[in-house]
Amino acid sequence: MSRIFVSYAGIVALATGLIGATTNAFAQKEVEDFYRGRSMSLIIGSGAGGGYDFYGRLVARHLTSHLPGRPTITPSNMPGAGGNTAVAHVSALAAKDGTVIAASSSGSLLDALLGDRSLVRYQPLKLNFIGSANSEVAVCVVRRDAPVQTFDEIFTKEIIIGASGGTTRDMPLALINILGARIKLVTGYAGSRDVMLAMEKGEVHGLCGIGYQATITQRPHWFKPDSPMRALVQETLRGEPELDRQGVPKALDFAKTADDRQLLEAIYAQLLFTRPFVMAPEVPSHRVEAVKKAFMAALQDPALLAEAQKLNLSVDPMSGDELETRVRALYNLPSAQIERVRKTIGMQ
Repeated sequence: MSRIFVSYAGIVALATGLIGATTNAFAQKEVEDFYRGRSMSLIIGSGAGGGYDFYGRLVARHLTSHLPGRPTITPSNMPGAGGNTAVAHVSALAAKDGTVIAASSSGSLLDALLGDRSLVRYQPLKLNFIGSANSEVAVCVVRRDAPVQTFDEIFTKEIIIGASGGTTRDMPLALINILGARIKLVTGYAGSRDVMLAMEKGEVHGLCGIGYQATITQRPHWFKPDSPMRALVQETLRGEPELDRQGVPKALDFAKTADDRQLLEAIYAQLLFTRPFVMAPEVPSHRVEAVKKAFMAALQDPALLAEAQKLNLSVDPMSGDELETRVRALYNLPSAQIERVRKTIGMQ
């Protein structure tokens, strides 16, 4: 009669595996039971009709198909403080059970580090990072009758740029304080759409720090040869292929020193996750994981991609884990470099 010998370590490993599988199955069943028949809220940290609103509603329409239990998801707008109002609401006031998601901006995740810290009423690194819907290339756009028609001219001729806050303020300040661009910055506009209207009326010459994809969604004719507007420079770590083909230069290439280039790279890093989605810190981890998985599945769904193409929206998803890694890497920059960035964009 043959004998089977099983080591103690083998028994422990087998038992651990069985317990883990049982626990995972229980968690999946709990998530499905929890979300079935339930209504979720997706709070968009900007006004209606802009780029963040388009992406938030696109995700809301398709996320439900990939969540266990298929809950209904209702989007709503809560603009204010560059997305910080919405994230603060989700972090402090909204339900913490996994039924509320915030669709915000990269700036709202970084203001505690690089921006106006008085706007931040939560701890960004304690949030649950769900993922980002796309990366973005920021661009300066100017009227064709502006005094400056090439970026080289911006160092000898003054141009008036409108700003509404966030990247539309920070990125032209970086051009001024790092590269020496002769920009007169006019702030106080309620949003980028208001600056676009001001450009079309001739109140200002241009707008910087606006996402290329967001702009072609709202003003697709701006980048065509017969447009009254032209792209002046790309503010980005990696160029937009269409703008590259048009010969639009990158601001990084105008940096005079390695330190200047590092400062611009730190400022432009946020463009790699321009449409972040987050949940409150207290949401149960197994529900967070289910939403993170559903988020990535939704953004790879042919139905979402087809709708995004019709809306002229670029989709470049980043997982929640990668989003968290990138945000933490910025918070781990040397303090001296952080303070230089803050000084550059007028936060000192």
